[in-house]
Amino acid sequence: QVRLVESGGGLVQVGDSLRLSCEASRRTLRNYDVGWFRQAPGKDREFVAGISWGGGTTSYADSVKVRFTISRENAKNTVYLQMNNLKPEDTAVYYCGARTISRAKLDKGYESWGQGTQVTVSS
Repeated sequence: QVRLVESGGGLVQVGDSLRLSCEASRRTLRNYDVGWFRQAPGKDREFVAGISWGGGTTSYADSVKVRFTISRENAKNTVYLQMNNLKPEDTAVYYCGARTISRAKLDKGYESWGQGTQVTVSS
């Protein structure tokens, strides 16, 4: 099973940017689709963005379209989430997930998860 570790979270101001990283070990990430999800206090985990194994297909939640970009470097076994123009409502723990290659939509079906990284946007 692939092991995932997120990093790059922190405390930022409204309008700032952050880049989250999801690094894989035990398995090569090129065999997996990868998604970013987030969970705010008292809320369910929600889909943020997903990217197919080769990077050719991406998907975003409406709330983050234009502001967030997901990308991957399979040679580094890493997937990134570039977050721009952050808003207080982006405050959450961000998790990356991996699933074996699938034709299903990128917002579901993830089998392995990291431990999460906290993003706090202060106004």
